[in-house]
Amino acid sequence: MNAYIFPGQGTQFVGMGLDLYEKYPLAQELFEKANDILGFRITDIMFEGESEDLKQTKVTQPAIYLHSVIMSKVMGEAFKPDMVAGHSLGEFSALVANGTLTFEDGLKLVSKRALAMQEACELQSSTMAAVLGLEDEVVENICKKIEGVVVAANYNCPGQLVISGEVTAVNIACEKLKEAGAKRALLLPVGGAFHSPLMEPAREKLAAAIENTTFSKPNCPIYQNVSTTAVKTAEEIKKNLISQLTAPVKWTQSVQNMVADGAILFTEVGPGKVLQGLVKKINKESETASAMLA
Repeated sequence: MNAYIFPGQGTQFVGMGLDLYEKYPLAQELFEKANDILGFRITDIMFEGESEDLKQTKVTQPAIYLHSVIMSKVMGEAFKPDMVAGHSLGEFSALVANGTLTFEDGLKLVSKRALAMQEACELQSSTMAAVLGLEDEVVENICKKIEGVVVAANYNCPGQLVISGEVTAVNIACEKLKEAGAKRALLLPVGGAFHSPLMEPAREKLAAAIENTTFSKPNCPIYQNVSTTAVKTAEEIKKNLISQLTAPVKWTQSVQNMVADGAILFTEVGPGKVLQGLVKKINKESETASAMLA
């Protein structure tokens, strides 16, 4: 079975999508439509902007979404997923890919999500850190004992977990995790505590937008970050998507469930190859590939 997977924030690069824009009329049409919806020329930043401009959350998230979704659209008949999944932001790309959301509605939600997250980051000093070489349970237990907000946020693959929370709490957690035998516990260059309770203000804003958006019955299951199992109804997809901002990204568990349900080939659609690397660490037997265009 073919699983299509969609990357999240951090995979952006200057020049992303330019090849699609220049080669495919459909891509050009969709990029220009995106410029109109967003109210600024995101294509200028994506194709030839400064990397610092592309790193702004309000630009990064729509940029990655556009690259992934437009690539899946120009694949045409070759794009035939049996199941889909996306890492954090990538879940929105996956929901367009399986017909749950329209291109336009997906972009509007991603833009609202990015702005809401940016605002939530500005309310409180917060951060994230990557933890390598410890069992998930050890990380979880250490985080629970620390005063302040610090939680497991991304279960990326066995032995690689990201924690998220208040700056002081995350720093203390990093020290405790190193003492417990972590190979590394290093702060990430992010502006806030994504997938933690500190994103509650953003969750509330996004929830209202999601409730007012039409979600159609998906044409294949999505394995969502929150539930990790095959989801096939619009109602459940909405509920999980609203929970996503304050809940952990359970990528390891999602991939394991996709494999158990018959996924053999995982094709990454969008910038970079980060997810292919994680899939290989989760299940060595799985085949991985980048989306190819004719």
